[in-house]
Amino acid sequence: MTYEKEIVIDGKGHLIGRLTSIVAKHLLNGQKVTVVRCEDLNVSGSFYRNKLKYLAYLRKRCIINPARGPFHFRAPSRIFYRTIRGMIPHKTARGAAALERLKVFEGIPAPYDKLKRVVVPAALRVLRLKPGRKYCTVKRISSEMGWKYQGVVERLEEKRKAKAQVFYQRKKALNKLRTKATATVSKEVQPVNAKLAAFGY
Repeated sequence: MTYEKEIVIDGKGHLIGRLTSIVAKHLLNGQKVTVVRCEDLNVSGSFYRNKLKYLAYLRKRCIINPARGPFHFRAPSRIFYRTIRGMIPHKTARGAAALERLKVFEGIPAPYDKLKRVVVPAALRVLRLKPGRKYCTVKRISSEMGWKYQGVVERLEEKRKAKAQVFYQRKKALNKLRTKATATVSKEVQPVNAKLAAFGY
């Protein structure tokens, strides 16, 4: 495993359990991992089945004083975080240090919208789930269970995508101009390139 300063994973279209197991292992091995677009993670099984599972989870509480826990987070990023916490020995120093290396977000906030994002093929729904099988998104479960910010995240994502499209069109135009300029001066710089090639450049 090669270590990088930080891996930024785009969560869209990944199966939550498969992605979690891979991320947990990387965290324990010392890699910093950031997961963006947690709201677009997929869960196998129909929405109704997963909603029943979440409702059963909500019933698990301290009968004397529910404020003591367990705490049932509604936000997609916190659901993902808790899934990872279950795969890490979080009560030990090693596990706590591993969880410190994890960052989770809904949408793609400021510093990460300009960084390279990767996917995990071993966890992608289109590659791992048999066609025709039912699945649902985490954002639908969250919003029906009390997460209030789905509209806000969608609005911010639309703005980000519009800015990204403008940037991409500009980049394409500049690349086109660069190719044209290279072709124009290719004959003039040919002797210079030949000399540079002789020196190994």
